[in-house]
Amino acid sequence: MSSKEATENMTAQEKHDELLERMKREKEKWDAESDDDSDDGGTGKLLSQAMELAIEQGKGWGPGEKEEYISKILDDDFIPPLFAENMEELEQSGLAEAFSSLVYDDETPTQLMLSFKKKGNDAFLNGKRNEAKNVQYYRDAINHYFEAFAWAQKVEPLESQQQDATNAASDNQENNKKENDDPVYTEKELDEFKSTLCSNAAMAHMMLKNWGHVKEQASKALVFDDKNVKAWYRLAKSHQALLNWEEAGDAIDSGLAVDGENKDLKKLQTLLEKKVQKARKARQLRERQRAKRVASVKAVWKHCKENGIQLGRVPLVKTVTDDEEGDDEDGTGDESRWNHHFPHSGRLPSSSSSGGGGEWTWPCMFLYPSHKHSDFVEYMAESDMLAMRMSEMFPELENTGDETQMPWDYNNEFICSNLAVYMEVHCTENAGDLIHPENVERLKDQGEAMRFYEASRALKGDEGPEMANLARAVERKKLHKQRRAWIKKHKSLWSKPDPFPVVRIHPAMTLRDVLVDKRMVVPNFLVTFVLFPENHPAHKEYLKEHRCVGIIQPDAA
Repeated sequence: MSSKEATENMTAQEKHDELLERMKREKEKWDAESDDDSDDGGTGKLLSQAMELAIEQGKGWGPGEKEEYISKILDDDFIPPLFAENMEELEQSGLAEAFSSLVYDDETPTQLMLSFKKKGNDAFLNGKRNEAKNVQYYRDAINHYFEAFAWAQKVEPLESQQQDATNAASDNQENNKKENDDPVYTEKELDEFKSTLCSNAAMAHMMLKNWGHVKEQASKALVFDDKNVKAWYRLAKSHQALLNWEEAGDAIDSGLAVDGENKDLKKLQTLLEKKVQKARKARQLRERQRAKRVASVKAVWKHCKENGIQLGRVPLVKTVTDDEEGDDEDGTGDESRWNHHFPHSGRLPSSSSSGGGGEWTWPCMFLYPSHKHSDFVEYMAESDMLAMRMSEMFPELENTGDETQMPWDYNNEFICSNLAVYMEVHCTENAGDLIHPENVERLKDQGEAMRFYEASRALKGDEGPEMANLARAVERKKLHKQRRAWIKKHKSLWSKPDPFPVVRIHPAMTLRDVLVDKRMVVPNFLVTFVLFPENHPAHKEYLKEHRCVGIIQPDAA
């Protein structure tokens, strides 16, 4: 292999090391020649020192540092700091702090911290004195306070200086004392100073009515010093403006615990007293209701576990973005083929006994695909025979020429003796298999059941618009994750699994007989039955698409 080919096959680090070795050999050769020629006026010595310095600087790269730097500057998104047009681009270059240090090279962090705080105070006072109501003064004040806070982060507290002084040589320590006359702050004093800066920034934001920023800065101030009464007051004012009455009351109480005679806080307390009390009572009511719901879900889960009843969750949303939702024909964007469940989501089975030992009743859905209608039965006891409930809903016709009660049943087909009843068989996948985003997913534990139940209630708006938006975001994230996993394996969402099979149910069976069947998974806490008139064309089409895998009927004995 030629020397040229060998050089091409070398890594960047090997080339770097070889270059240093060549420079070292050249320097030794230059030194030898310089010793023989003493009439160069010291030029050879200077060149030798320059080469030695270059070699030492070349060795300054740590393992992998050079490659990392080269890859960084070759990145398309990399912007050299000299060409940065704004602070964001300068931050991305990684040299923002170095450039900032160059600008204030002659001043210490302590001096800069105090200077920017004074500038902030002056700008704020100018804003208050300004008759033209120029809000730019307050914006400048906020920027100065932020600069002061940034430099305060770099100030070394007294405790750290003392530790450094203990480890430093005594002569260096004396030199430092002479050169630096800055005030010294303990760690506690620095925290109080930072708290004041954040509180001042909150005050400037108050003048601009930026209540979200007031809340943020006041909260930040209290992290550094929870005895800052002004920060408590400004936090209370931000919550008042944001209509967070209970949080406003909590901030007022915390501030008065520090200074019980603070006039501003006491005045605000009197002003908001009724609203705060009302908000706290509403929260207590929500907590009691939630505790009741938690107890209900626990009782349902226990009952299902003891009796071998399986529960499942359905997809509560069918889109992952608002734009996608806008393309829907119905415009709802909720639940895809589970639309018939949505109005009744958030309902649970219940027991006639508070301890769960009495008769259990379940909410039930009766679907009629042939006529695109459905019925909802809120309470159906486990001991109820299906035929008894159906005879109430679809009584037999006593005389020839009589008509059924349903106005949409044009051919009078919906009578109890003429109906075929089915249940869908869900969760047929093997353990570990992917589940299509539109299919039922088995609830594995009580925690999953509780989260699904709360999400279904929130999406209905039972907990207000904010919780509805939060629940929608969580469900969309879950749906997006399911879609990505399915597409990764099957290449397309249109590559759906075979239609779920069905089981026919004899009308003489009770609801409990259906629930405890191993093939039954109750979706959304709603027992769902599919009914067809025996001779309707839609019945035959349904069985062509959905394979019937069995029948639940009374024992032959």
